[in-house]
Amino acid sequence: MVKDFIKEFTLLLVDKPELIKIDLNEVNPTFSEITIYADKSDTGKLIGKEGKMINSLKTVISGCKAKNNKSYRVMVKAIELDE
Repeated sequence: MVKDFIKEFTLLLVDKPELIKIDLNEVNPTFSEITIYADKSDTGKLIGKEGKMINSLKTVISGCKAKNNKSYRVMVKAIELDE
């Protein structure tokens, strides 16, 4: 559910949606790490000015903790294509 939400959210923000990849790594039953891989030119859009966009996304995701008692860490990583 969380992974699907993040994927749909990021696809709306970026210029190269075909390069978006979301990895969900379950560290333990109560904690998961979500890594968003995006083109280097799109990472700024996902992070936003002063981190406001990614912090907003983290706030929405933290609401899921109430439903399934799981915490999430969200990270954005740039992928560089060899051109």
